[in-house]
Amino acid sequence: MNRSEPIVRRKLSDEVFARLKRLITSGELQPGDDMPSERELMERFEVGRPAIREAMQALSNMGLVAISHGERAKVLQLTAKSIIKQVDGAAKIILSSSKDTLEHLKTARIFFERGMVREAAEKATPEDVQRLKATVAEQRAARGDAEAFISADMRFHTQIAAISGNPIYVAVSEAMLGWLKEYHTEMLIWTGKEKFTLTEHEEIIGRIEKKDAEGAERAMIKHLERSRALYVMNSEK
Repeated sequence: MNRSEPIVRRKLSDEVFARLKRLITSGELQPGDDMPSERELMERFEVGRPAIREAMQALSNMGLVAISHGERAKVLQLTAKSIIKQVDGAAKIILSSSKDTLEHLKTARIFFERGMVREAAEKATPEDVQRLKATVAEQRAARGDAEAFISADMRFHTQIAAISGNPIYVAVSEAMLGWLKEYHTEMLIWTGKEKFTLTEHEEIIGRIEKKDAEGAERAMIKHLERSRALYVMNSEK
C-alpha cells in the first residue's frame, strides 16, 4: 500500500469527552443524574483538571450536560429543542453577516408556518382555540410594551406549531422566531402596527376555529408577508 494514512494523536480532552459521552449514550448515566466530580474523573482517567474541564464544556455545548457554578454538572434529557438550540450561536453569526441569509430565513419561516397553520386548522380542539384567543388577548393588553407584545406574538405562533403534537415543529418554530427577534427593528415604533398584527392573528384564529385550512393558510401568508418588512439588518436601521 502506497497511500499514506498517518495516525493522529488525540488530545486528552477529546479522549475524555468520548468516554464521558459514551457513559451518557450507553445509559450508564441517565437524564437528571449528577456527573462524577472533577476529582473523581481525574483519578478515573488519570488526567489533569484542564482536560476534564474541556471535555465537560464540550458536553455542555452539545446539550448533553448542564454546568452550574459550585455544583456538579447534571445529565440533560435530549429533546428536539435542546438539539436545535445547539446551532443558535452559529445561526445568529451567519444571519448577522448576510442580508441574503436573513431573507432566506424569512422565506423559510413563511413556508414552514403555512404548513403549520393548515395542520392546526385540521387538528385544533376547542381548548387549542381558546389558548390562542387568550394569547391574543394578552397581546392586546400589551400594546405599548414592545417586549411583552413580541413575547405574546412569538407564543401565538409557537402554540400553532404545538397543535400538531410534533415537538420537532415546536422546536423549529421557537428557533426561527428567536433568530428573527434579533433583527426586529424596535418594532418600528409599533404605533399603528400593533392593530394590524392583532387583526391578522384574530383572522387566523377564526379560520382555525372553522377548520378552514385553505383560509388559515391564506391568512397566515398575508400576515407574514406584511410583517417580514419589520425584520431588517442593523445596518439598515
